[in-house]
Amino acid sequence: MLRKHLGRAMLGRWKAPAGRADPVETVLRAEHGRLPKLLPIKHGRMAVSPFGFFRGAVAIMAADLATLPFTGLGVQICGDAHVRNLGAFAAPDGHLVFDVDDFDESTRGPWEWDLKRLATSFVLAGREAGMGDRACVDAVSDLARWYRTALARFAEMPFLRLERYEIHRHTQSGPVRAILQKAERSMPQQVLAKLTVGAERGTPHFATRRPVLFREPPSTARLVVGSLKGYRDTLSAERQLVLDRYRPVDVAFKVVGTGSVGSRDYVVLALGRGVRDPLMLQVKESFPSAYAPYVGDDGIHPGRRVAEGQRRMQTWSDPLIGWTSIGGRPFLVRQLSDHKASVEPDELRGPALQEYAAVCGEVFAKAHARTGDAAALAAYCGVGTRFDRALGRFAVAYADQTTADYERWVGAIRAGRVPVRRGV
Repeated sequence: MLRKHLGRAMLGRWKAPAGRADPVETVLRAEHGRLPKLLPIKHGRMAVSPFGFFRGAVAIMAADLATLPFTGLGVQICGDAHVRNLGAFAAPDGHLVFDVDDFDESTRGPWEWDLKRLATSFVLAGREAGMGDRACVDAVSDLARWYRTALARFAEMPFLRLERYEIHRHTQSGPVRAILQKAERSMPQQVLAKLTVGAERGTPHFATRRPVLFREPPSTARLVVGSLKGYRDTLSAERQLVLDRYRPVDVAFKVVGTGSVGSRDYVVLALGRGVRDPLMLQVKESFPSAYAPYVGDDGIHPGRRVAEGQRRMQTWSDPLIGWTSIGGRPFLVRQLSDHKASVEPDELRGPALQEYAAVCGEVFAKAHARTGDAAALAAYCGVGTRFDRALGRFAVAYADQTTADYERWVGAIRAGRVPVRRGV
């Protein structure tokens, strides 16, 4: 029935609609409410490559996807699905897992929006790594094939087993194994050594590396630390006990990512049993999802939206994830780094591109099966390759669109229309 409403081949179509908004203006409008002095850093990172631009321009793709017909099958979407927004991190019991790990745009929406954005990122990242479009399309085909075959398995799986299911396939070699090895080395002590100074003299404090890391004045630090009381109330009783054992000792401002640059993003250093027992918390400003104009906004606290979206999509989530507000602005709170690592585009050369696509397909199938009707999704995707081919066509067409938008972005920078700071 759904295929009569929207045939799978139609998922492969992309043509910019008449009257499509200027992509440069779309990005600049989406930056409303962010810190103007930091936005040139974001603009510089977006100017590095079409993939860099894609990472900072989710508002453009959200608007474009909303112009296309969709299946009507809703799931919890990541919203900013791309190759760098999956990674390794520590589960509550300490073992490393690989899963989706960015939820700033997460909301309830059409499942295919995640797949279309993720597939496009494989073409853009593959091109950046020097791969031809044929290899990129092969990777997207693997992404689609693993997505639909995994959905068929999950549709038959008992719900409790699906709730605990972890992705282990492709983790013993290739790009995912490399990510897990990086995550093994990203321990709290290493993060402490990277971001702070003075540990050898007693209590450590954050280093100053303007404009990307600097300590906050006492007045701001007090507001951030004070907001942790409200954050504590969003944790379960047993997690509150853990948090209560740590004492905040320093607060800094930290610039992170590409799309997030310009948000108010604080880091809090807390110590338990001294300097050998650090806890780093990130207190990150949250905004409404870029998809809210198209799927609706129920008025939920944006930090809560992100935290709950993460818990729904991941098998294991950060046990200390929660939310708070500072001066009326909503914030997400989470551990800054707990054995976290992700892939770099230049690591996706040769067979690694397809290997990574396969595991990403299974990961998103799991997330969507947990939050939607896996049987209906599997039935729509089918057992043949029509869906795979359609996704490949869309990915190349939209990667070309993104490259054209990127050229307009670079032109706007040259014309002085967009302020930029490079190399930060």
